Formats: sequence, structure tokens, C-alpha cells
Amino acid sequence: MLVSAPHVGRAFSSRISLLERGVFVRSPYPRATPVNGEFRRDGVDTVPVTVTGFKPLFPVERVQPMSRAADLVSVLESTSSLAIVCHDNPDPDCLASAIALEAIAEEHDVDEVIITYGGEISHQQNRAFVNMLAVDVQSIEELDSDIDEFTTIAFVDHTVPGSNTALDTDIEPDIVVDHHPGEPVEAPFVDVRTEYGATATIFVEYLDSLDIDLTSRLASALLFAVHRERLDFVRDPTRREYEAALTVYPDAELDVLEQLYGSAFSPATLDAIGRAIATRDRRGSSMIASVGKTGETDALPQAADYLLNLEGVDTVLVYGIVGDAIRISGRSIDPRINMGETLTDGFGELGSVGGHHDMAGGHIGLGIFADKQGDADELLAFVSGRIAQRFFDALNLDEYSPPT
Repeated sequence: MLVSAPHVGRAFSSRISLLERGVFVRSPYPRATPVNGEFRRDGVDTVPVTVTGFKPLFPVERVQPMSRAADLVSVLESTSSLAIVCHDNPDPDCLASAIALEAIAEEHDVDEVIITYGGEISHQQNRAFVNMLAVDVQSIEELDSDIDEFTTIAFVDHTVPGSNTALDTDIEPDIVVDHHPGEPVEAPFVDVRTEYGATATIFVEYLDSLDIDLTSRLASALLFAVHRERLDFVRDPTRREYEAALTVYPDAELDVLEQLYGSAFSPATLDAIGRAIATRDRRGSSMIASVGKTGETDALPQAADYLLNLEGVDTVLVYGIVGDAIRISGRSIDPRINMGETLTDGFGELGSVGGHHDMAGGHIGLGIFADKQGDADELLAFVSGRIAQRFFDALNLDEYSPPT
């Protein structure tokens, strides 16, 4: 479709949403006609500030947030109570998405809204995030009522009950918003955008298209989430992450973000990273390490991020015993490696794993070895070689020889 600038108004928003390939704008005054504001009001997220001749914009997905946000609202309008379920050990992306959905629900008069999670919040930044931003979040185990007593159940930053959640597999969500790849899920409202770098980015678009005013608390949460999930690491952030950050930046409290970044390591996390450094085993540009037995699940990805800074290393797997499972966390900056697929190939038949091409994780139940946790060193000595072998095999490296 060709749209002349004088006719770009709200009357065209419904026609624009039907396009399959994109929008082209023809300005009657090339190099002089700004149409950015008009397009934004029509639901287009990004357009040139000044259109020069025929200018291709973005595919139809760029104008979908308005309709998707409206679909979400239609579910919430028939909701009296909403349980927002985070994945186990929630990170800032998950928590910020949860409070964004809470804000949307409250804006549309949902009577009762709770945010709940499984596992623990152990990462020092995640604990500070909850405390400094006053996130009212409850452990699933401590809820006053069963989760299925709520009229609507929402999953944010995950999709499948029983996979990285403390919920039973028979719990069926009504709302699912996520950016992770995985099996298709059915629910009254599903918005899974694997081409996005963060779930928080999706919620920024919802809030913007619904014209919901951002509080400084919510803006700070979303900005920190987008940065921690993608922008801080420059791990293939999409243009959408930069746009989301620009959207919420004016309302964010930068001193709060500075304090969040300055959150101190707990002694247990520092010990775990130290053990990973001491046990690291390198093969070419790939590395595997153990944190031993720890009570802090979030120590594993932090150790993996730390080891990824080693010169010449582009792929890292860190593992350790947490509770009654072996947890694994992988990171890669090698564009040839899909970390999610690598861990699925290596460990998918043993437990629950998954993730993105650059970061992934999961857990493997100890099963019959659970009663041997008293001697964690002996158990780790037994499984370490097998974990390393599976990891390096999945990377198609040469035969693995355990260090002597």
C-alpha cells in the first residue's frame, strides 16, 4: 500500500493493520514532512522522522502491539481475580513484566491481583529489585488460596506449567506473554515473540499503546529489566529493546538504577564463582566449570557470565547441585552456537532445559542419587565427567578426556 503523508491519520489505522508485507510512505514534500507523530498515534512504533521519497517502514509486526494489547484487555475485562505467575527464581525481566501486567490489570478494574513465583529470589540484584521497587511478590508455597481459585492465571516470561515453574502440569494459563522459544501453547491470550530480546519490551509496547501513564517505579523496573536482559551484554538486542528503553527512560529514577547495579554479592555467590574459577576446564574456546553445592541458583548464571570474560572463551557451561537437582547454566557469544539447542541436545532427555541461542539453562533431577547429597564432592566427582562429555559432544568437539 502507498500512503500519501496528508492522508496518514487515524482513519488508516485499521487498514494498516491488515498489511502483510509492510507500509511505504510517499511524502509530497520529500526531505521535509515529519510524519512520526501521526504514525505513532496509529500504532506504528518506528518511522523515519523525515520521509524521503518512497521510504520502506517495518513489517506488519511493527503495528501489532495495539491490537494485541486490546486483546489482552478484553481478557482482563472479564477478570475478577488475577494470579500473575513468574517462572522459578524470577529475574528482573520476569518481575518487571509481572508488575507491568499488574498495572494494566488495575487500570482495567481487576479487583484482586497477586504476583507469585516458585524457587527463590537469591541473586543480589533481584533481591534489591524487589526491595527497592516495593514489588509485592509471594511464594507459591505461601499463598493463602490455591492458584486455580483465581478466575484468570497469567504466565509472564515463561509458557508451560511444570517447566521452570513450581506449578502442577495440569494448571492451564489464561494469559501467556513470553519471548523464549518453545513448544506452542494454547490459551485465551497468547503473545510469544521470539524475535524480541525481552518480555519487558512487549509490556512497554502494551503500556504505550494503551496510553497508561508510567509511574517512576514501573519505568525504572522496565528500564532495568531491558538493560539486564539484553542491552548490558550487547547480546543481540533488537531495535525494539533500544526503543523500549527510550520510551521508559524519561520517567525512570536513574539513582535507583545506579543502586541496583551496585548491589553487593552475597558471600555464597562469591564462593560459588570462586569454585567455578578453580574447577574450570577449557576445550578450545569452550569451557565448563562446577560451582559445587550451593543454595543460590542465581550464582550459576553469574559464574557463567564471569567466565565468559576470559580471553579466547566464547562458550561456557556452569553446573552445580542446588536442592535435589543438578542445575546448569550456559552462555555463548559464538554466533555459530545455539545454546538452547546445545543444552537440549546434550541434556534434554535427562531433565528440563531450554533457552535462547546465547543463553540457556535447566535442571536435572538427582533421582536415586538424591540421598547421597551429604557427600556432594563424591556425587559431583561421579557426574562431572558425564556432564562435560555430554556438553562437549553436543558442541561436536573432539572426544573429551577428563582432566587428571
